[in-house]
Amino acid sequence: MVTPFAADGRLDLDAARKLAKWLAAHGSDGLVVAATTGEATVLTDDERLDLVRAVCEAVTVPVVAGMGSNDTAHSIELTRQAQGLGAAGVMAVSPYYSRPPQAGIEAHYRAVAAATRLPVMLYDVPLRTGRRIARDVLLRLFRDVPNIVALKDATGDPPAAAALLAQADFDLYSGDDACTLPLLAVGAVGVVGTTTHWTASLFARMVEAMQRGELAQARAINAQLLPSFDYVNNDDCVYPMAIKALMPVLNVDAGTCRLPLPAAPAGTKERARVVCRELGLV
Repeated sequence: MVTPFAADGRLDLDAARKLAKWLAAHGSDGLVVAATTGEATVLTDDERLDLVRAVCEAVTVPVVAGMGSNDTAHSIELTRQAQGLGAAGVMAVSPYYSRPPQAGIEAHYRAVAAATRLPVMLYDVPLRTGRRIARDVLLRLFRDVPNIVALKDATGDPPAAAALLAQADFDLYSGDDACTLPLLAVGAVGVVGTTTHWTASLFARMVEAMQRGELAQARAINAQLLPSFDYVNNDDCVYPMAIKALMPVLNVDAGTCRLPLPAAPAGTKERARVVCRELGLV
């Protein structure tokens, strides 16, 4: 879920509550709050905790709190505090920028998981972190740490995901909307999405079709989703910018972005309207 900011830059909790309710009413089975798409790196600790608390109070679907950072001690403290906010679980991104070796990544995740009784979802996104989580590390974490139960996979490597699922018991979620169909084919259970702000019901139908073994139906739904995949991210307009430009087309207030993310470039709202028209949303 994106994080709404007001025109003056302040965190808009009222808009966040309304957005969360809208998403839950339009097909989202759960919400991930204060993570990458939620511009977590520009939130203060208090803002992050206030946001998670507000969204948990606003909806009945499970809320997963993005409590990871590249500082293990900081991640531990945020994770501890998430437990009292009503979150159903926490998502912890692999340490970014510092690019620790695999021993450091493993120690980081073990320490974060030990700080909470909540279920923990690992988030492997090497494009942003600079370091992929090695398979042997993931296997040890899933086998040794009882509350590490899921992986958000944004590696773009379905064969590796299939091999991992063959050796460990965990829930795999696509971390890249466009890779959801191939990951479902190897055993994923869903997606932590971005275009799901407006396509959640279509993704739900695609997941259900795959679970029934109706591959042709799943492929047809995926084809409907392709324009949204093309729309949501490019060098000039990244995920939160594009999402916040599209939601007003659906009469939903998603607020503005905080620097370093600027307003969406000219033409983005027109592209958003085309996407919404093609999906029959407007």
